Amino acid sequence: MTVELRHLRAFLAIAEEGGITRAAARLRVSQPALSRTLRQLEDHLGVRLVERSTHHLALTVAGRSFRDRAAVAVAAVDDVLTPGQGVGWPLRLGHAWSALGGHTVTLLRRWRQAYPQTPLELLRIDDRTAGLARGAVDVAVLRQPVELPDVRTVRLLAEARLATVPADSPLAGRAELILADLVDQPIAVNSETGTTTLGLWPNGAAPATVVPVANTDDWLAAISSGRAVGVTTTATAAMYPSPAVAYRPLVDAPAVPVLLAWRHPPSHPAVPDLVALTREVVRD
Repeated sequence: MTVELRHLRAFLAIAEEGGITRAAARLRVSQPALSRTLRQLEDHLGVRLVERSTHHLALTVAGRSFRDRAAVAVAAVDDVLTPGQGVGWPLRLGHAWSALGGHTVTLLRRWRQAYPQTPLELLRIDDRTAGLARGAVDVAVLRQPVELPDVRTVRLLAEARLATVPADSPLAGRAELILADLVDQPIAVNSETGTTTLGLWPNGAAPATVVPVANTDDWLAAISSGRAVGVTTTATAAMYPSPAVAYRPLVDAPAVPVLLAWRHPPSHPAVPDLVALTREVVRD
């Protein structure tokens, strides 16, 4: 049997939807047809990709590994077949939050001046690799290391951590804060893409209440409404100034490294130019 693009799309739909029924509805095919397509793919690869039972579906270890590679392959085909790619092919720069902080606008403007024939698209994608793992971007700004095959990274800088508190909080009146100042407050945490964990605090001295959030907008809303406090970096203060919150230096928390990541070989011919310009911008 020859594997076709439809086999990869079928598997990715199953992985994303978490079940045959929802994936079949999304693809507008019958459940038996989708199950046959999955079996054909598994037979061709010689491995089980999905563990199935009456009430549960989960990817196997092989399935999780194959999902990332299949997503990249499908994204690459979609890029090649997108009309107009021969002229003005956009270069996609992903980030999960706050991009490059105060360097963001400088990078975008300098890129436009230096490479007007190649649009640079800044995309916020709320996952740990900012879309790099599934081929949604060509380059990604990361604030935590990731393990992906054929990915190159370069460290750009380190960002100081800040405490973020409601503007009317007594803590907002201080020039700087320490981790212990936040212990008796609920802490807003994005466990998917954030860099704040209870591990920042010493054992037994962490905040007792965690307020889960899904993205920076939800995080800011939780803090500005007085439901929580937060920990972030200088990049967020630069990208999301707000009269409803106060950003204060968190002097005893470690800085956060900022990485630039891309696949090798690059998915866009202008990736080396973006890497070089980004390094230059953050050094200025």
